[in-house]
Amino acid sequence: MCLEIPGKIIEIKKDIANIDFGSEKRKAKIIDGNYKKGDFVLVQNGIVIESVPVEQVEKWLESLKKGLGEDDGS
Repeated sequence: MCLEIPGKIIEIKKDIANIDFGSEKRKAKIIDGNYKKGDFVLVQNGIVIESVPVEQVEKWLESLKKGLGEDDGS
């Protein structure tokens, strides 16, 4: 099973996006779609496959913190 983690595009040069995943930065090729700096995206095999709404990313991060026992109870 694979867990895809959304990353934030921090730079785009031609068809290559530099993406920040929090713990690391990676480059991924944009084949199709209109992406811009600041968009959250999913990447598979070095290719940007889709954008993720920021609200969904925030919910995912909240769930991940709870699952890892990092919820401070506030």
